[in-house]
Amino acid sequence: MQNPFGNQNDNQDFLRNVPVPPNYAKVINDAGDIRIAKVGISWTTFWFGPLPAVFRGDWYNFALMLVWDAIYVLFALTFHFSALLTFPWPAVVFTFFYNMMYFRHLFTKGYRPMDQRSKALLVQSKYLKEK
Repeated sequence: MQNPFGNQNDNQDFLRNVPVPPNYAKVINDAGDIRIAKVGISWTTFWFGPLPAVFRGDWYNFALMLVWDAIYVLFALTFHFSALLTFPWPAVVFTFFYNMMYFRHLFTKGYRPMDQRSKALLVQSKYLKEK
């Protein structure tokens, strides 16, 4: 995460001690980059579709959501199921899975839980396999 204060201080120590709600987890990589995100249902994905992935810089899952949205629209138009287009079914599906997909993608990029509380939350939610 970049420094939101714009004071040219790239020290990320302020993120290490930020209090987070009980359903949020902190992950860190070897370079010291810290990500804080919610564990559970992604209501922002339900209301705004793939935009939360853009705001997180999660281009992989953003592209995946766009492809699934395009397949959904093409399917509905090809088989004349225009009634399907009245409700965003792909957004409903991604509502339940996006946060898990985000964390698992971070884990493949080398991130790991920052503290024991985050690790316990991620293991309990089955986002991370217990080793």
